[in-house]
Amino acid sequence: MRANKMVANSMILIVLASLVVVSFSPLMAKQANASNPVIELVEIGRYYGTGAEISAYDPMTKRLFVTGAGSNVEVLDLSNPANPVLVDTLPFDATSVAVKNGVLAVAVPNPADKTLNGQVYLYNDLASLENPVGVEVGALPDMLTFTPDGKRILVANEGERGDLIDPEGSVSIINVSRGIEKAIEKKATFGRFNNQRDRLVAQGVRIFPDAQSVAQDLEPEYIAISADGKTAWITLQENNSIAVLHIPAAAYLKIVPLGLKDYSLPGKALDASDRDGKINIQNWPVNGMYMPDGIAAYQLGGKTLLITANEGDDRGETSRVSGLALDPAQFADAATLQKSANLGRLTVSTIDGDATGDGLYEKLYSYGARSFSIWNASGQQIFDSGGQLEELTSANTPSLFNADNGDPALFDTRSDNKGPEPEGVAVASIKGNSFAFIGLERAGGGVMVYNVSNPQSPSFVQYVRSDQDVAPEGLLFVSAQDSPTGIPLLVVTNEVSRTTTIYEVQVP
Repeated sequence: MRANKMVANSMILIVLASLVVVSFSPLMAKQANASNPVIELVEIGRYYGTGAEISAYDPMTKRLFVTGAGSNVEVLDLSNPANPVLVDTLPFDATSVAVKNGVLAVAVPNPADKTLNGQVYLYNDLASLENPVGVEVGALPDMLTFTPDGKRILVANEGERGDLIDPEGSVSIINVSRGIEKAIEKKATFGRFNNQRDRLVAQGVRIFPDAQSVAQDLEPEYIAISADGKTAWITLQENNSIAVLHIPAAAYLKIVPLGLKDYSLPGKALDASDRDGKINIQNWPVNGMYMPDGIAAYQLGGKTLLITANEGDDRGETSRVSGLALDPAQFADAATLQKSANLGRLTVSTIDGDATGDGLYEKLYSYGARSFSIWNASGQQIFDSGGQLEELTSANTPSLFNADNGDPALFDTRSDNKGPEPEGVAVASIKGNSFAFIGLERAGGGVMVYNVSNPQSPSFVQYVRSDQDVAPEGLLFVSAQDSPTGIPLLVVTNEVSRTTTIYEVQVP
């Protein structure tokens, strides 16, 4: 999805210069008991760069590597997290970076044509950053990560559609166990699912009607890996699904559809209009497609659990509810629903919801779920935050409710789209408890913190944000063991403001 944002973001940055900056203190709400220790994110440093999307930290050199759309990879000295200092740059317009065991991996799409194969550049001298080794991967490598032992790198090759070509999505597995000079790439492709299209669609995997093949339509977005390094879960955002990959065999075990969120149920309300002039969170007859972007894995009781940030995305197949012909048998009050102050402004899909093909929509499918979810390793949902993110932002930052780009003048403007847009997620174990950090791209941005040690009932811990940071894209947790100060850190890279912000994760 990165390529789709670049033009819009450059325009947004022009607007930022005119915004009024309001003094703002971090917002916190905490719950504490003997089994639920409080943590607190405390901002300690910020770097204003040429871009800020994804970061990676090397504990040996104490360097932070930061990517940014249309800019070089910036290398920061993080030995003093309160004062990050630029020490070097890498000449790549990269989409992602990762570091493990002294090896840096940088994902770079083909600069001439995103539908052609990209490269992953590998460094094993992170002090000099010389003599990288290039490894060819698939089209539009959009995220990469190491297995826990550092022997393999997994790359999500999104294979995003171009004007004339729709390349296949895939995951590259790069074996670096024998050193970067002997790196070997093996591609896990989706070709075996091409003859299973009807079955996948019937199960709920979202395949576009005009897709030439399943393999071309599936677009890997983000990757989480099990603690033993054998299994990966890959979000297929536009397909509203997750692919499960057996890493040693480079073969997919299955594709899991994520289903729908029924916004008419208690606890799952949303604000669906940008034209009602107020915060108006309520139930509506709408089905949200989870469509996660970020995904993270954590261990609990010897089992792997997954956390997703349910952002949502489209390829242009959208309409306002007011622009659709609603089936009167399902929507007896269609005229009322389609008013701008009700559901009329909400952006929904035109390729979902008309099961009979008669041009009348029996259901409404919106993008994303305005939430984070917890799933088991099989892809069954254990928890969804429902309407909590909109409720929390409306209570803590009402002037920025569903606002665009942290601007109070744009209050409520994202309500008809995807609300607060949870984008990225990181998870960490601290003092025997598991915590999730969820970045909000809209609604004033910032980070939501939850204790997810009880996956059936996570507890809200804190919401922290700053007016200086707009649209967090990447979240990176640095453990106390790896931190230059011995205190855990959370690094947040903010795409629109181009700021890299460092928080201490304090345990009072």
